[in-house]
Amino acid sequence: MTDRPVLDDAACDLLFREARSHNGWLDIPVTDDTLRAAFDIAKMGPTSANCSPMRIIFVRTAEEKKRLEPALSSGNFDKTMSAPVTAIIANDFEFYEHFDFLFPHDDARSWFTGNQTLIDTTAMRNGSLQGAYFMLACRAVGLDVGPMSGFENDVVDAEFFKGTKIRSNFLCNLGYGDTSKLFPRSPRFAFEEVCTLL
Repeated sequence: MTDRPVLDDAACDLLFREARSHNGWLDIPVTDDTLRAAFDIAKMGPTSANCSPMRIIFVRTAEEKKRLEPALSSGNFDKTMSAPVTAIIANDFEFYEHFDFLFPHDDARSWFTGNQTLIDTTAMRNGSLQGAYFMLACRAVGLDVGPMSGFENDVVDAEFFKGTKIRSNFLCNLGYGDTSKLFPRSPRFAFEEVCTLL
């Protein structure tokens, strides 16, 4: 044991145990400062060689939401249109071009140049990790989240990332959730069902 501080039950409840994926939203705006605060927490989470491939577009206005409409599944349409913010969580598949800044103590760019399989795997794994960090950071600053994969990535990419090496990973609605629209919480596995101690 160490004397390192740990989160108390209230913090664990906020981030995990009592937190829910929301489908309905209260008509309360999300400020730019709140989004910035969430990102500034999330960016500190670990990634391979600090590669940091996540990119985010925060879609906030009705006009910009219309650009998302053709990509959404029918089940995700209403909750996305009513959310104060929809974050397009994306991955930059040219993340290695930033290693002079992100990882200056080694020639990390050379590890990836010409190795598309490694580039793809690294971007997807670490961008997904960062997306999860971001959702927890949003909860930490008082927001609710509603992540979604029910959309057409190619449509989003053509509309928002044309001419770049950035590709959408998942969408995440952000705001202040309407608890009256929550489904009952789904069950989770017990430790003994899915974990092995060797």
